[in-house]
Amino acid sequence: MNDRTCIVTREPLQPDQLIRFVAGPDGMVVPDLKRKLPGRGCWVTAERNLVEKAAAKNLFARALKAAVTVPPNLAAMVDSLLSSGALGALGLARKAGAVALGAAKVEAGIRSGKVLAVLHATEASDDGVRKIASARRSIAHVGGPAVPAYKLFSEAELGLALGATNVIHAAVLDRGPGEAALRRIEALARYRGIAPDWQASSAADAAEDME
Repeated sequence: MNDRTCIVTREPLQPDQLIRFVAGPDGMVVPDLKRKLPGRGCWVTAERNLVEKAAAKNLFARALKAAVTVPPNLAAMVDSLLSSGALGALGLARKAGAVALGAAKVEAGIRSGKVLAVLHATEASDDGVRKIASARRSIAHVGGPAVPAYKLFSEAELGLALGATNVIHAAVLDRGPGEAALRRIEALARYRGIAPDWQASSAADAAEDME
């Protein structure tokens, strides 16, 4: 197999589409998200169900050519690391002025064409989400950028990462730190099998939004 071939699917992929795993000094399988840990490594497509399958079938021992122990919570461990990385990147983007908070600022950012993605807390109300979706549809209808929306984090998680309270809606802005944060968010969403909401608009939706 290619060095960067998924041990579950046997499909060769780019490093960003895979998660590297190594055996720790104690023989425990550990994720190496930064791809820097020493020793022999193996790769699994960066999707939770495939990490679970690799663990269930004990594919790590064969790939690492060693008697290894797979933590029962390995897939959850990877999820936690990806989530922490995304929230940490969001915090850095916030300090650099690349994150807007609050429904009004999110809508304004969307209509200015500066928003890369929208984040809704898991507690966000349908009405609040719908109003921001309307702005996303409107800007796309007049030839502006299509803006994806994600619902991956709780209000508490967003608030802690962004140094604010009552964070229900946020927007990642089109700046360097914002782009870096979005890459982490996209990776977490792929791992969880959650597709972004691109809010494809119908003619009726667009007409309603333009009223």
